Amino acid sequence: MTELSLTHLVRRPAQPSEAPPMLLLLHGVGSNERDLFPLAAQLDGRFLVLSARAPNPRGPGGFAWFEVQFTPQGPVIDPAQAEASRRLLLRFIDEASAAYGTDPRRVYLMGFSQGAIMSASVALTAPEAVAGAVLMSGRILPEIHPLIADASRLGGLPFLVVHGTADNVLPVHHGRASRDLLANLPVEMMYREYAMGHELSSESFADVQTWLNTQLDRPSRQL
Repeated sequence: MTELSLTHLVRRPAQPSEAPPMLLLLHGVGSNERDLFPLAAQLDGRFLVLSARAPNPRGPGGFAWFEVQFTPQGPVIDPAQAEASRRLLLRFIDEASAAYGTDPRRVYLMGFSQGAIMSASVALTAPEAVAGAVLMSGRILPEIHPLIADASRLGGLPFLVVHGTADNVLPVHHGRASRDLLANLPVEMMYREYAMGHELSSESFADVQTWLNTQLDRPSRQL
């Protein structure tokens, strides 16, 4: 197999099919492709699950989709790196779909923290490339607002947004801002808050599992 643009781990479908749906896991800043991968064993067996490593090194064994500084005024990012990673993810999705024989109409994103940011950036700007996105403890970058696709392309794209009310890294107002932005777009959006910090709790993960299962049980979105 030709080497793909991003280092990644793979969990093959437990229920083989000719063109399985793909679920792409995107980790947070300072982590790597192994962080979310253990969750794959608990996700719907119909998925081919990929867990990708961000391209920018950040400390021993750590990587980032873009550099970020946390300031009293809020996070300050490197917008050029964020845009490069957005484009890289779109290329990787195409590469992975071809390499693993997945259904290009059923590509789902599931990101935590900075991975959630990138999931939102990809889904909102290139809705034809994905079938839905799970945004866990993240935010939507203001830098992508001018790039958000028009209503005719976004129609019915499903999002699940989960956030902790005690999050001290990306406080819950970021989750609520994502909710409010998505509520004003022609997408399908479910928003949930939990009594947790910057993490994935058993309760929130159970809702993620249920949401993903439900998506697979629905007909593919018509583009």
